[in-house]
Amino acid sequence: MTDPTPVEPAVRVTTLELFFDLVFVFTITQLTDALAEHLGWSTFGETVLMLGIIWWMYSGYAWLTNAVAPTSTFRRSMLLVGMAGFLIIALSIPEAFGDNGWAFGAGFMVVSVAHSVLFLRSAGLDAFRAATGFAPLNLIAAGLVLAGGLLPEEHRAAWWGGALVVQSIVPYLRRIGGLALIAGHFVERHGLVMIIVIGESIVSIGLGFVGVELDGSSLLVALLGLGVAYYFYWAYFAGDDERSAEALRRIADPVHKARVAVWGWGYAHFPMIIGIVLFSAGIKKAIPAAFDPLKWNAAVALAVGAAAFMIGHAVFLTLLRLWRGVAHRLIAAALVVLTIFIGHIDATAQLVAILAIMAGALILEDLPQVIRSRSTNLHTFGR
Repeated sequence: MTDPTPVEPAVRVTTLELFFDLVFVFTITQLTDALAEHLGWSTFGETVLMLGIIWWMYSGYAWLTNAVAPTSTFRRSMLLVGMAGFLIIALSIPEAFGDNGWAFGAGFMVVSVAHSVLFLRSAGLDAFRAATGFAPLNLIAAGLVLAGGLLPEEHRAAWWGGALVVQSIVPYLRRIGGLALIAGHFVERHGLVMIIVIGESIVSIGLGFVGVELDGSSLLVALLGLGVAYYFYWAYFAGDDERSAEALRRIADPVHKARVAVWGWGYAHFPMIIGIVLFSAGIKKAIPAAFDPLKWNAAVALAVGAAAFMIGHAVFLTLLRLWRGVAHRLIAAALVVLTIFIGHIDATAQLVAILAIMAGALILEDLPQVIRSRSTNLHTFGR
């Protein structure tokens, strides 16, 4: 006999949270543009470092609004302060490792202070106790980011890397089980963020046409890119989002529930997001190339980006013990990486291969169920 699923409040994402998420659209666009402008290992490393720092704190705001609904003027005002900080960060991204490091650090400090103040001033007693543990560590990380931004450029990566390490170990240095996590709201909020990130791949298709003649070959590349973006969407939302919410909701122990949330929606979502950013940078390079060979860096960006997304989602499902589809995603990721060599011959052919592999893997995942029941059982998919 299984334990009944704990009943939790029916809390939905608010319109203010959706408004708050708009700044993340700009952040992802800035990261993608900066990476595409100088597509190489050093820029990729900088992108990973910046996104890691940003994502950890951005995810922290999802935890915040899960515990502290924006129902008062003070709470809404502090969220807008945090949004202003994220906007400063986004504006500074193109030169964050150059002249604008100070702005990146200042924006991050604003974000961290607003997050801590709102948690400590407005949360319930249990959440307040949890916040007294993680807020000082978050502020230490923010101090490292600010210091790194003010120091000479050659020292910046080390200081920001230290900040990311501090952020990453917060759940292990302080108990986070005091936060009464509402699974439905938490999963919905992260799902909306993933829609934003997937949408960046479509934005990148449009930006890739700047200075490029609109003809049959470039349109074909654009449509293939849209197809891959659709299968990012399919992989994440075709039932697995609902299954993941139910799996998180069933965890009764608050400490274990918080750990699973950190690992699944914090750590495992990061490779998915960086994968889409990398793929988006690659698609900007593929549009003008069309039927010509891609440079190795662009071919790697397309393949490794798609593979990172699939691996991240496989890890996510594994953490939640949702085993169906894990093997399909891992095999697809391995095959997608091999398309690097195709891209160095023909850009369009590589996109065709990536699309075919992803579509094939996800169709094969559902095929046994279709054969058994003559239905995909995805009646809510897309609603």
